[in-house]
Amino acid sequence: MNKAAATLALVTALGAAASACAPVVGTHGFQIVEVAPAEIKVGEDTKSTVLAQLGSPSATSTFEENIWYYISQTTERYTYNRPQVSQRSVTAITFAADDKVAEVRTLGLEDGHQVAMNGRETPTRGRELTVIEQLLGNVGRGQLPRTDEDVPGQRRPD
Repeated sequence: MNKAAATLALVTALGAAASACAPVVGTHGFQIVEVAPAEIKVGEDTKSTVLAQLGSPSATSTFEENIWYYISQTTERYTYNRPQVSQRSVTAITFAADDKVAEVRTLGLEDGHQVAMNGRETPTRGRELTVIEQLLGNVGRGQLPRTDEDVPGQRRPD
């Protein structure tokens, strides 16, 4: 009985160890169903045919309304680590003035750029208050008692 329990424990431990090494794969964004974005023909397809074949775009250009983006990415996550992007595909479809496709560009993960972000706070001018100053800062700033002579925007005569 001890040998069977030890064998079961060993098999369970090996199974848990093997499953911990397999990544959890996630696919996000645009999913190719029938037609890949790269199969769009320049000069032949129009906005309506692209919309019918690919569906609505993931995003449109902020500054130029004639550029549609189809974005997809695959991430892998090992146990308790943060997900890492393993594959990214961005297809930019540019339309001419007559709504025909003028250009199809496909960008990958290697075409991306790292952007250095600033901290989460916007620096402001002024001084920093201590905890005591914050706690006692409003002491004595209570509202004055109301009288019949109070008129908004006027100081009370003392």
